[in-house]
Amino acid sequence: MSFSDLRIKQIETSADTLTVELMDGRTLTVPLAYYPTLLHATEKERKDCAPIGAGYGVEWPLLDYHLSVEGLMRGQPEAPGLRRVKTAA
Repeated sequence: MSFSDLRIKQIETSADTLTVELMDGRTLTVPLAYYPTLLHATEKERKDCAPIGAGYGVEWPLLDYHLSVEGLMRGQPEAPGLRRVKTAA
């Protein structure tokens, strides 16, 4: 396995989970309780996501929110007090 295998192949979100499939065939499923920003986001905000950084992270542009594959693999939850809420411009 090479480090490049840790890139994201596919991302899925539901009302309570984040699932990330990696190029190496592993699938990580994490409860959104680990990420309150995503847990409290609307379905539209949660679904609007894409790989970033050559596939080593995920971005939710409507929330200005980012997660790394490394953090997901380590099981790191969102830092307390980090929750992002977009305000109307």
